[in-house]
Amino acid sequence: MTTRRPGPGQPSPGNDLFPPVEPHTAGHLAVDETHRLYWEECGDPAGMPVLFLHGGPGAGCSPVHRRFFNPRHYRIILLDQRGSGRSEPAGSLMDNTTPHLVADMEHLRRHLGVGAWLLFGGSWGSTLALAYGLAHPERCLGFILRGVFLGSDSEIAWFLHGMGRFFPAAARRFLTFLPEGERDDPLEAYYARLLDPEPSVHMPAALAWCRYEEACSTLIPPEVSHVSAGPGTLAMARVESHYFRHGAFLGDTPLLHRVAALTHLPATIVQGRYDMVCPLLTAEHLHRAWSGSRLTVVPDAGHSALEPGLRSALVAATERFLEAA
Repeated sequence: MTTRRPGPGQPSPGNDLFPPVEPHTAGHLAVDETHRLYWEECGDPAGMPVLFLHGGPGAGCSPVHRRFFNPRHYRIILLDQRGSGRSEPAGSLMDNTTPHLVADMEHLRRHLGVGAWLLFGGSWGSTLALAYGLAHPERCLGFILRGVFLGSDSEIAWFLHGMGRFFPAAARRFLTFLPEGERDDPLEAYYARLLDPEPSVHMPAALAWCRYEEACSTLIPPEVSHVSAGPGTLAMARVESHYFRHGAFLGDTPLLHRVAALTHLPATIVQGRYDMVCPLLTAEHLHRAWSGSRLTVVPDAGHSALEPGLRSALVAATERFLEAA
């Protein structure tokens, strides 16, 4: 019996994602005296450019993120943001703000000779996509946004204090990691530990932070955590807490109040109905503020882009964008 493998332009059966694809070009881009950012390209060099923006901030990209896009038709570009993934130095907070990340994206665009690109971002990636779009609307073909996060104080407070209403055991572990006298302000308590140079201090804090988010990110929480000690876990916790502590470096005017400047561009919003990290209400607000946007609510999904319903909806969104181009 012969098993037919899916072609490069077909999603894998039962998976919804396109088959694995390897980069044909990759490198590190020096954006200042400190930071060298990892980037890669795969797919069709002459295809529609799309930039994948990872979450966190601090999470970094992984090979599975290439697979939301048809490699026969997309020029797929992945970028590890400052302090994240394979960028150097890992976990660095020096000159690590949203304006710096926006400038880095523009630096990469010019480096690669891209005229304009589609922005595909989930969670923090949706925040960064909007921030870039507001700074450089002429460089945007459109937006595909998932698990929308707008960086507001109320969203950050929800992450720290609200998710526990639905995941009480995870929240209890997150808080009881800290001494009782520090639990009223967990962000400051974790931040101090994550910046401590001693691994015996910062690594347990990083594990507790990342396992809390992991436990709340899917419709059905994992029975066993997949978070392990290492530089990626430290970078994720350190960079994310840094951005949370500084209001995501978004300035005084909320993103939602500025989004009217982007409504001439196409936007698809994909949201899990039971997303507890970035609740549906924020996506609903963005959809209502963005005339002409499309909101797809996946009825049986949480926050993770790799949950089956979200995978399928995101691939469908990238395919629709090609059809409309």
